[in-house]
Amino acid sequence: MRNKTSQNIIWIIILVSFSLPMVLAPVIAFAGLARSTRIVDPKEHACTVRGGYPYREKADYVMGELDLRAGDVVVDVGAGDGWWAERMALFVGQSGTIHAAEVEQDKVDRMKERFTDIPQIKPYLCPYDGTALPDNSCDLAFLSKTYHHLGEGKHVEYLKHLHNVVKPTGRLCVIEQHRALATGGSRNHAWSPALLIEQAEEAGWILVRYELIKGTYHFMAIFAQKDLFPN
Repeated sequence: MRNKTSQNIIWIIILVSFSLPMVLAPVIAFAGLARSTRIVDPKEHACTVRGGYPYREKADYVMGELDLRAGDVVVDVGAGDGWWAERMALFVGQSGTIHAAEVEQDKVDRMKERFTDIPQIKPYLCPYDGTALPDNSCDLAFLSKTYHHLGEGKHVEYLKHLHNVVKPTGRLCVIEQHRALATGGSRNHAWSPALLIEQAEEAGWILVRYELIKGTYHFMAIFAQKDLFPN
């Protein structure tokens, strides 16, 4: 009897040793996917990258959050040198389009020369008060360090315009330096997340993701159309 009990205990141990990893695997995987806000190091949010565009060092993170897919149409408002447009083009493929909008002709000309071999990037001169694109034509409106340039009192109207340009299931992404973390002259090139959210809601957008991009003092806010949320 004692031998049989010992054998049963051994079998139970064997079964548990085989089944426990299978039970814990989904839990461990989920824990790995979750982004914790716990601060382990008091300095983990310190800016570790110099220059006016430190968040470019986190491009993989940004592109992962945007989740662009083949065939998507993006308007890059204030595309500048086309740095983000070039990276987005890899994800939307030849069936997609990146409208690289700029208000300065020389920047448009330089992008056209630079991207002659990437036909899905379409640099163009846009007006100051809009994108000049048709309604419901874009899957994403992307503004990288552009929002603070829109002009005093013009932000809500511009966001309303983007509300029309972006498809009903499309999104709006704004990247800016957090104004509370900016110092000196950089405060003129920063924005308050709270003010952005307030203005976006007034224009018909709802915040679905907001996060500081670690080590950059910049934040990324992603919005969806308010119409997607039924009363």
